Amino acid sequence: MLAERVEVDPKTVERWISSGRTPYKAHRWRVAQVLGVDLAHLWPEAENGGPAQRASAAELVALYPNRGFVPAPMWTDIVTGAKETVNLLVYAGLFWLDAHPDLSNALVERAEAGVRVRLLFGDPESPVVASRGVEEGIDMPSRIRMTLSLAAPLLSCDGVEIRLHATTLYASIYGADDVMLVNTHVYGAPAAHSPVLHFQRAPEGRLFAHYAESFERVWNQARALG
Repeated sequence: MLAERVEVDPKTVERWISSGRTPYKAHRWRVAQVLGVDLAHLWPEAENGGPAQRASAAELVALYPNRGFVPAPMWTDIVTGAKETVNLLVYAGLFWLDAHPDLSNALVERAEAGVRVRLLFGDPESPVVASRGVEEGIDMPSRIRMTLSLAAPLLSCDGVEIRLHATTLYASIYGADDVMLVNTHVYGAPAAHSPVLHFQRAPEGRLFAHYAESFERVWNQARALG
């Protein structure tokens, strides 16, 4: 029963249904999780109202027209400042390791300090990855292999996990703790030429969590490298 899963009295659930009473926030999250639907679908008035909208707007720190407009130190600062997690989701992300030679050492240092480092790269053998390369006019599998050669020394570091994915990628994610750079993808254009969103997690905000959940879905279906 839903009441058992949400850990409330059955009469409480009856009141939600019969009288249209809105559950507490924690209960709304639990019901949506149990039913596998979006919160806004169940309680649009509560979830699409002012507080949620303002909180989500507050999460957007900056919008950059393309990767070239992102301040260069930011790509490494999100790693060096991490205290709990570093999450990367890309196809190749070659520029990240190639253009920032100190980044590999920073990832090792963070991992040795107890930070969980998870790196997701595209599977160079995947037809999905090859198709994206054709769309962007580049040899994507070759770029991924170059990135993996740069990342290879990280495999021996405890705390660093590397997986390969074969998903259709709509955005690349460079995240650490409560900070995230989301490089959007546009059909027919390289990721480097597409906008980048800078997010900072905020209470009640939904944008950061939206992309963080996407990362987890890809991570859970990816295969370990090596």
